[in-house]
Amino acid sequence: MAIYLTKESKVLVQGMTGAEGMKHTRRMLAAGTRIVGGVNPRKAGRSVDIDGAGIPVFGSVREGMDATGADVTVVFVPPPFAKAAVTEAVDAGIALAVVITEGIPVHDAVAFHAHARSRGTRIIGPNCPGVITPGQSNAGIIPADIAPGPGRIGLVSKSGTLTYQLMHELRDIGFTSAVGIGGDPVIGTTHIDCLTAFENDPDTELIVLIGEIGGDAEERAAAHIAQHISKPVIGYIAGFTAPEGKTMGHAGAIVSGSSGTAEAKQKALEAAGVAVGATPTETARLVREKLVEHSNPTGTSSPSGTSVPSGEPSPSGTSSPSGV
Repeated sequence: MAIYLTKESKVLVQGMTGAEGMKHTRRMLAAGTRIVGGVNPRKAGRSVDIDGAGIPVFGSVREGMDATGADVTVVFVPPPFAKAAVTEAVDAGIALAVVITEGIPVHDAVAFHAHARSRGTRIIGPNCPGVITPGQSNAGIIPADIAPGPGRIGLVSKSGTLTYQLMHELRDIGFTSAVGIGGDPVIGTTHIDCLTAFENDPDTELIVLIGEIGGDAEERAAAHIAQHISKPVIGYIAGFTAPEGKTMGHAGAIVSGSSGTAEAKQKALEAAGVAVGATPTETARLVREKLVEHSNPTGTSSPSGTSVPSGEPSPSGTSSPSGV
């Protein structure tokens, strides 16, 4: 099983013919994603050859959906035009829009998120790496080779880089799905949305939640976990050393006074029963320990006599001071 994205998902790419769109379309295809078309009004009617696959280019999302049955769009449109692109997809009735674009003005994001909620379209992002269901489909920019096959962990993260690091460190166990929700002040899909989806997914045994300084999303997620999530959750919060009042990486990653601190978020999560790692590598270790405990609650040996294997060092071996 998976959340939001499966091997049956049919994906359009808005901005496919641009440099970034083309590069990541090629990578998504290599990961097994069913890319059924691109969208560019100025190049409608053409077919783009990508590694032997002829991908049609449509003049609009509606045209692409009518022709292919697409239910997902990935948006690589530049910031000045992103609002129009997302609004077009919502108006066409797309089920899921994954908005990769960084630097979208907040008032534009507020507008298209409100419009999407009114029309029943789920948005992931903006300023996010997307969603991957290893072994099935990849909608966005998450490197598929760090999660070569399916597994037992569900991951939701504000940070793209930390998504990649945790997926790399736990790649031997694998993931049902990993969702990079983005770190902008206004996002479509939240930690709580993903926690609920993973709770309802029978193949997800444990959930990893990655947060960062700024806002109160992690505190609200902690309250939701305490009341509604029965599966074990392991957390990591980036930004313990971030200076007050300075944006660290993401637009939403800023501490103001006592609000949005890493300490407050860690305290809220731990009060909800979530073990919080001090580093990404420690977080991976906590995941392994919890999986062993969860699958073997009595402390006796497993039928196979094996345990969850230990991890390898992360690509860098360390995280940045802020972790953001």
